[in-house]
Amino acid sequence: MSRTLIALLLASLLAPLAQAAELVVYTERREPLVKPLFERYEKETGTQVRLLSDGAPVLIERLAAEGANTRADIFMAVDAGNLWQAAERGLLAPTRSAKLEAAIPANLRDPHGRWFALSQRARTIVHSTARVKPAELSTYEALAAPEWKGRLCLRSSKKVYNQSLVATMIERLGAERTEQVVRGWVANLATAPFADDTLLAKAIAAGQCDVGIINTYYLGRLQHDEPGFPVQVFWADQAGAGAHVNISGAGIVAASKNKAAAQAFLEWLASPSVQADFASVNFEIPASPGVALDPVVAAWGPFRGDAVNVSVAGQRQAEAVRLMDRAGWR
Repeated sequence: MSRTLIALLLASLLAPLAQAAELVVYTERREPLVKPLFERYEKETGTQVRLLSDGAPVLIERLAAEGANTRADIFMAVDAGNLWQAAERGLLAPTRSAKLEAAIPANLRDPHGRWFALSQRARTIVHSTARVKPAELSTYEALAAPEWKGRLCLRSSKKVYNQSLVATMIERLGAERTEQVVRGWVANLATAPFADDTLLAKAIAAGQCDVGIINTYYLGRLQHDEPGFPVQVFWADQAGAGAHVNISGAGIVAASKNKAAAQAFLEWLASPSVQADFASVNFEIPASPGVALDPVVAAWGPFRGDAVNVSVAGQRQAEAVRLMDRAGWR
């Protein structure tokens, strides 16, 4: 074999390694939650991970505008609906990975392999420990009953987390029944919807309302900072479909020049020790089963999540928004 041919062969083998010296992540997940992990990956592998953070809609539009010229390798979002939107616009690449498929349950990843959960974000019922007994609670639908009139708090329907919850309810209950439930919620509101789940939990603690629906990690932060905070998690619908689960997750950008390196990074994020850190930093639940929970999260007790594929959050998002608007949820 000639020296020239050997040189060309070596260059072709080394090229992917050179490309893998840096990965660029467009992330909706807040920088303090991911930067320490990105720095850890760099120390372990030598691959620098750079991030650009913004809201998912902004990042999706940026990826679309950049097209083949994008420098992004990974798109990371905090709601399955946002990941679904990016995938449907052709911005994420289908990925086959035995490691990812073994680590992440099928209902927490795109059926076409375009994105994968990295943590679970349960959205369930929370209640005053002083004014509500757990035995009084059961399902999301039951909060539309007359006994909760003037006792319910909700976050704004404009937040994608509520849109995903309602989208999943449409899939499970049908649009007509879901609209009846949402109208019941609106009729039972103690006050106008909140802009933030933290404010909602604090309103329950202050006696402004007795029950609400939030992403559990908001309560986790409050309980961590104030042990004895007088609001507690109730896992909804454990005798039925299970509590609503959304995700924080990621996919490989379709125009990435470093797909092999990007896949290796996602596989690393799905590994057990990293899963524990990825979730616990924000009081979330690891996407991979069997991974240790943060003590605050573990104290809420075991629960069964809804087994519907989380891609439903995207597929039915527009329908959910129209339904919430008709029902007067602002």
